[in-house]
Amino acid sequence: MKHSQVAIVSAIAGVLALAVVPVSQAAQHVEKCAGIAKAGKNDCGSSTNDCGGKVKKDRDPGAWVEVPKGTCEKIAGGKITVDPNNREGGKKGK
Repeated sequence: MKHSQVAIVSAIAGVLALAVVPVSQAAQHVEKCAGIAKAGKNDCGSSTNDCGGKVKKDRDPGAWVEVPKGTCEKIAGGKITVDPNNREGGKKGK
């Protein structure tokens, strides 16, 4: 491989590596907080619905939103959720 080809491949690999790091770091700094979402403003699915924005009442205990880590426990009614249904497709996506 020529020196110019090595430089191009290295540059592309570097750009791709930088694009991946912020996504994984961002995911480490959020948590799913249930019981605080406004009607129609939940993130993704839950045990009662299959997609974000479908919760019908404020503060539904199964509906969640992503918040910065450490924030959920400071919000009245908020609880960190690890329910496996809290993902795209919710319970129906199994």
